[in-house]
Amino acid sequence: MGHRHIDCTTGLLAAEASEAGVPASLVDELIERAHREIRSGLLPSCQLALAHNGRLVAYRTLGAAQPDDRFVVFSCTKILMAGALWLAIGEGLVSRDTRVAQVVPEFATNGKEVVTVEQLLTHTAGFPSAPFSPDDWEDRARRLERFSSWRLNWEPGSRFEYHSAAAHWVLAEILERVTGTDYRRFIHERLTEPLGLSRLRLGVPEESQSDIQGLVAVGEPPTSEQIESATGIAGLDLTELGNVAEEHLLEFNGVARRRVGVPGGGAVGTAAELAMFLQAVMANPGRMWDPGVLAAGTREVLCTFTDPMVGVPANRTLGLLLAGDDGCSALRGFGRTVSAAAFGHMGAGGQVAWADPASGLSFVYLTNGLDRDPIRMGRRGSSLSNRAGAVTLEAGTR
Repeated sequence: MGHRHIDCTTGLLAAEASEAGVPASLVDELIERAHREIRSGLLPSCQLALAHNGRLVAYRTLGAAQPDDRFVVFSCTKILMAGALWLAIGEGLVSRDTRVAQVVPEFATNGKEVVTVEQLLTHTAGFPSAPFSPDDWEDRARRLERFSSWRLNWEPGSRFEYHSAAAHWVLAEILERVTGTDYRRFIHERLTEPLGLSRLRLGVPEESQSDIQGLVAVGEPPTSEQIESATGIAGLDLTELGNVAEEHLLEFNGVARRRVGVPGGGAVGTAAELAMFLQAVMANPGRMWDPGVLAAGTREVLCTFTDPMVGVPANRTLGLLLAGDDGCSALRGFGRTVSAAAFGHMGAGGQVAWADPASGLSFVYLTNGLDRDPIRMGRRGSSLSNRAGAVTLEAGTR
């Protein structure tokens, strides 16, 4: 499953597609759907990939981007962080029940001494909006000072609310302390490099950033009437539902932001490499991860509290989301055609990344267009996932 040159001029890699039983017509429908906003001028570029049973079967870059450019994957980064924590847990360096204070004493203030590693990974830790200035990210002493200052919004373990960044900075510190290795280096040396995915990186030196697509804010926000029509709720302000502000997302165009490697949302890569990483998570080559820990990360729902952003059970595993069988998979970003066993994570701006063990197929969609209309963005992701899931269903019957 090593890195290889991928021809982006076709929708399928013929040999792999033939063996996978993936029909070109369904892949073409998926690519055509991705092309819609590019042709209309809404999105500047996007990239998508399908992989099946360890092989890449489709990979396309559309719009104003080079065929093998990399994109900021935002919260799909949490897939890499989860994989790194699974390694540490499997090796006995830390456990799901370990209290953060046992590893990072500086964190044990203001009632946070009870927070566990599992609560960080399931977004039940109680500090979803903890303030953290980007000026503090690269200074470890200042990071620890921030940890100490944070206060709880609610009792850890009592509810779910998406922790977009803060919890994963704590996880990065835990990872460094128990492994003795910088978290970015650990991910590269223990996860992505052994899998031949060397361009999927968290923390990119300035001299290696030229192939990363710049982020662009696009479109107009929805009107109150459009919001009410889509949600059935009058007066709803979508900016209050936990989304990261546009100006903070655009900061990832900066050299420093890309270099620091924000553990909850700063990775860059191609759709192909992220899709292949998800293939590795399904296949567990060479028993990279302890099977029991991997099951907790990809099959076991550890958090069923209601997600206030979408009003359905969060379905959080040890680091990821599970599509589930309750008819709410589309609200979790998976669309409606994947199996209940599909797992993955979505990212700001419309990034999609999931794998479906029922069919062996993984799907990733990336874009550098930050759509100001979250309703349109959500429908786009669901539509793409539905089409990818249709390919999954077809492939799974062969």
